[in-house]
Formats: sequence, C-alpha cells, structure tokens
Amino acid sequence: MGRVLLGMPGPWADDNHELSDYCTTKIGGIPDWPFPHQGLTANLLNCGVCGRKLCLVAQVYAPLSNGNFVVENRLILVFGCIVPECGTNPNSWRALRLQKLDNEREQFTSSEEVLPSAAPSVSVSKTNWLDDESDEDIDLEDLSKALSEAGFLASNSKKPQKNVQTESFINSLSLSPTRKLVDLDIPVVPCFYIYTQEEPSLRDVANSNLSMKERHMDNDNEEQEVWVDEVYEYDKALTADRTYLKFKKKLDANPEQCFRYLYGGKPLIAAAEVGDPGTCKLCGGSRHYEMQLMPPLIYFLQDASDNCQTSSLHDWNWMTLLVFTCSKSCCNQSGEENFNGEGWIVAEEAVVVQSEKSFNESTHLGYFS
Repeated sequence: MGRVLLGMPGPWADDNHELSDYCTTKIGGIPDWPFPHQGLTANLLNCGVCGRKLCLVAQVYAPLSNGNFVVENRLILVFGCIVPECGTNPNSWRALRLQKLDNEREQFTSSEEVLPSAAPSVSVSKTNWLDDESDEDIDLEDLSKALSEAGFLASNSKKPQKNVQTESFINSLSLSPTRKLVDLDIPVVPCFYIYTQEEPSLRDVANSNLSMKERHMDNDNEEQEVWVDEVYEYDKALTADRTYLKFKKKLDANPEQCFRYLYGGKPLIAAAEVGDPGTCKLCGGSRHYEMQLMPPLIYFLQDASDNCQTSSLHDWNWMTLLVFTCSKSCCNQSGEENFNGEGWIVAEEAVVVQSEKSFNESTHLGYFS
C-alpha cells in the first residue's frame, strides 16, 4: 500500500462561489456537481440536528485504479453545518461518494490493492482556429472563446499563495462548456484549492533535520559541542494519551495538512474510541477508511472568514473527521441513485467525529499510557 497523501493549502479562490469542475480538489466554496443535483433525495444536504442547509467543507477528486480496473469519475464531498453547537454532532456532517457507472466494470474485493490516481492537471478545450493547415476562415466566436479561456487561466495563475510550497501546486481548474447557475442561498465557507504530496516518513524528516543541523555546525567557526536532535519519547510519556500523542506527532511533522488520504488504509486517530462506521447503504458491504479532515483546515477557514462565519466556525472544535466509504466502491444501480440518465450514483457514506469531548472521554476511560 502506498504512502498517505496529504492535502496541502494552495491558492485562494477569487470568489467563494467560484465554479470549476468535479475534478477539482478544494476546501470550502460550492460543490461542482457533475449532474443536475436538484434530483437528490430530500434532506440529503440538510443538517440532521438543526435542519438547515449544509455547506461544502471538502471536495476531493478520488479516482481509483487496480490493474485493469479504473474508476476515473469519482469524488468525495464532505458537508458540515456552521450553526453553533452543531459542529461536533455526527448528525451535522455528511459524506457523499459520487461515482459514474460503467456497465463493463467488475466489482473488486477489499483485499485487492486500489491506488488513488495522480492529481488532475489543467484541462482546456482546444479549438481548430490555430491549425496552420486549415484553409477555413477563422471563426470569431471560437476566437473570442479561446481568448476568454486563456485569460481565465492567466488570472488563476496570479492567485495569492497560502504558503511557499504552492509553487508545485497543480491547478485543477478546467472550463465547463456551459456556465452553471449558482445557488446563492446555500451557505459557504472560504474556498481555497488543494495540492497533494506524499507524507514523508518520520525517519526522513528526522534525517533531513539532522542534515541541516550538521551543515550549520560545519559552517560555524567556533568550537561547540556536537549534538543531535532531541527526540521526544512520545511512547514513554507518563501523563499523556499515547493515541493522541501519536496523532499530534504526525500533525506537527506537516502542520499545514488539511486532510489525509489513503484508500483502504489506517486512519490517524486522535482518540482510542473510533466508533462503528456501519455498512454501505447501497450494497450492504463493509466500509473502510478513505480519508480524514485535519485541524489546520479549521485555522485556514477561520483566518479568512468574516466575523459572523468566524463566530460559527469557533464551534468546530473537532480534532479530526474520519470518512469511511464502501470497501468495494460499489455502483448499485437500483433506486434513485442514477441521475439524469448520465450514469452517476450518489452514495451516502459515514463520517466519524473525534472531538475534544471524545478525547476527554477516552482519557477518563483509562487510555493513558
């Protein structure tokens, strides 16, 4: 199984209602539905606590590949409620798996290794007016469209950067053939785009830090005592929960990670009690871990929110949100999951909330080392 993919903050959107396409991975904003979403089951996007509309928290393009088995059109949407006192209630969160049906596909078992595909690249429609071999007159409408597309991409390349590592950000925006109508009534949180990188091992991080220390010591003309990095012995802490300390250690190694992704892997839990993610509502099969949202996401959203939103987001005191999906990534075609004849299914998956409360309960239950 591959390494964990970390979702790192890229550029901010110019507008929180900015539209792209479903291959875009982002935090906040509005969902890029690949089909008319008005046919969704009633209340699917409403909070199970207060009944108000949920806002998009994360959109993750999550294609799968397993030998000859490939699912390119697949994404995970995570919704949450920003109403005070709803944020830590599991019923205020919802994860949807959107996947396009393929009549020729075959089901796979959870024992087979399924790998996430690489991050999507920029997709721009091409017109034939640049073809030197064409003797036809230039279509002014096509020319205008192409220039608009070029201007759109140029403007996105100048978006403000959130950190220095966004130079490697792969902009996953692509132009939709037709503009979609935006529902301005749905709640939104600030939107920024995400790039992914493999999580380095703790040994790699330690070796890198040690190498930097050694180079610094070589350049120092004054005599000094040779020393190595002090390593905090998390597993030997006498007054702290081992599970939480491992969580914090991984978080501190990459303090800007907004989510972690490893299809079928092991979650990085903050409290020993995880809870039961249940079974798939389409096929009845087991669910397994796919991804989780991390605390830096809250910090970035609070930092960019207006006063009203910031007050609401302060009630998001969860430590991590674990998303479990069908271990077979099934495509049960029965029921109302197939929309508009375009072959898309929508499966409601499970979100497990680990909050400060669950951490405190774990400590009282004797999970200290």
